[in-house]
Amino acid sequence: MTVLFFGVPILWLLLAPTKTRKELTNDAPLSFGSASHVGDAWSHVFGYSDGIFSTWLGNSAIISVAAVLLTVCTCVPAGYGLAKFAFVGRTTMLFLTMVTMIVPQAALILPLYLEMSAVDLTNTLWAVILPLSFYPFGVYIVYLHAVASMPNSLIEAGRLDGASEWTIFFRIYAPIARPAIAMVSFFSFVTAWNTFFLPYIMNTDPELANVQTGLQLLVRNTNALGGANFTGIPVREPEVALAALLSISPILLIFLFAQRFLVAGQKAGAEKE
Repeated sequence: MTVLFFGVPILWLLLAPTKTRKELTNDAPLSFGSASHVGDAWSHVFGYSDGIFSTWLGNSAIISVAAVLLTVCTCVPAGYGLAKFAFVGRTTMLFLTMVTMIVPQAALILPLYLEMSAVDLTNTLWAVILPLSFYPFGVYIVYLHAVASMPNSLIEAGRLDGASEWTIFFRIYAPIARPAIAMVSFFSFVTAWNTFFLPYIMNTDPELANVQTGLQLLVRNTNALGGANFTGIPVREPEVALAALLSISPILLIFLFAQRFLVAGQKAGAEKE
C-alpha cells in the first residue's frame, strides 16, 4: 500500500519530464518518453522570465542556510540551558516551547507580518529568515538529548576543574551533541526549504520568491496546468514536473548526507542516563 500511494506518484513525477504534454495524455502513465524531452523541459524552465527559476533556487538556498545557522546558534544553547540549569520559570518556558510547537504557522502569520512591517523588513529575505529561525521543535530536540546524554557528573567535574559554563558547553557538551545538532539542522533545513505561506505573505516581489512560491507563480503565470496556453510561454505539465523535482532534490541530497547522523541522534535520544 505504501508503494501504491507514495511510490507510484513519485515514479510518475520522475518520468513526466521525459514526455511531451501530448504523450503525458495519450501514453501509458508510467512509460518512458525521451531523454531529449528532459533537455527541452530544462531549457523552458530556466528560460522562463530571463532565468528567474535560478533566482528562486538561490533565494531558497540563502533562506535555508541562514535559517539553519541561526536556528543552531539559538536552539542548542536554549535546549541545553532548559535541560541542565534550574531557574525560576524553567517549567513554564518548557511548557510554552511545547505549546508553540503545535501552533499552526498560519495562526502566527499576521503578528509576524506586523512585526516585520514595523521594522521595515517586509519584501526582504530577512522577513522569512528570522521567523524560520524561531524553531521550538529544535529546542525540544536538544533538551531531550541533553537530558539523556549529558550526565550531571560531567558538568560538576568541569566546574571543579575551574571551567566556565560556556567552556563546559562548547568543550564537553557540543561534541556530544553532534547527532542532535545534525537532527536540528536537517529538520530546520527541510522546514525552511519547503516553506510556502511565510514568503508568500512577506514578499510580493517575484525576485524575492523562494522556489516553493516560485512554483506557484510559474504555474499561475503560464497557465501550465490549465486549458489552452494563451501566454506563448512553453511551460506545461512536463516543465512543472521537472521544476517540482528540482525543488525537492536538495532535500534528498541533504537527507542522504545526514542519514548517519539522524540515526545516531535517534539512538542517543533513546538512551537513559
